[in-house]
Amino acid sequence: MPVTNALGQPIGDPIDVALPRPVPPRSEMRGDTVTIVLTDPARDAEALFRAYVLDADARNWTYLPYGPFGSLPEFTAWMETTCTGTDPLFHTVLDSDGTAVGLASYLRIDPSAGVIEVGHIHFSPKLQRTRMSTEAMYLMMARVFDELGYRRYEWKCDALNGPSRATAQRLGFSYEGTFRQATHYKGRNRDTAWFSVTDKEWPAIKAEFQRWLSPANFDAQGQQKSRLAMPGTLT
Repeated sequence: MPVTNALGQPIGDPIDVALPRPVPPRSEMRGDTVTIVLTDPARDAEALFRAYVLDADARNWTYLPYGPFGSLPEFTAWMETTCTGTDPLFHTVLDSDGTAVGLASYLRIDPSAGVIEVGHIHFSPKLQRTRMSTEAMYLMMARVFDELGYRRYEWKCDALNGPSRATAQRLGFSYEGTFRQATHYKGRNRDTAWFSVTDKEWPAIKAEFQRWLSPANFDAQGQQKSRLAMPGTLT
């Protein structure tokens, strides 16, 4: 039954969290297979550049508004300009050896509404389609909901970016619609597809992440025994 006011008009449910929420801290997030740390170009640029050049045809840069970069100095200069602010708040994904293998950020951080977006996700071939990549996204989502108490977590991408759309839905994000001609980059139009997870959905999504990430779900070769199957998705 919808909530109504004294005039009988339907209105939104009461807010059940105190606002504003805290801004994301700058501390590390540690999992079983990855550690996520605040990005430091001086520490991370060389390892990230080497990881990204494994993407030989540079297809991972297609839907990003920057790159590819032809040299380490060029890439480092971009990182120093772009990856050291507070919004976006860039993080580096480190593998079990402490090597930088990918980037992701919190952005459009809105403590007053309890809303935050994950973006600038660029996982190198060392990270893509691995247990590490899923755990990295889980850790960032868990910080937003469990640690910071946000109400909404967003994912946005070029509507033509099929892999990003599929990844969002695999991770439990719900498709909300497409904003036509929302922006532009690299001299071309971008229609933006919107996805989100809400705090009410998080407990069931968290449980599925934890089930999938459990060591019991992986064989001796590190291969999954069952797929990640978020509530409402097919296994």
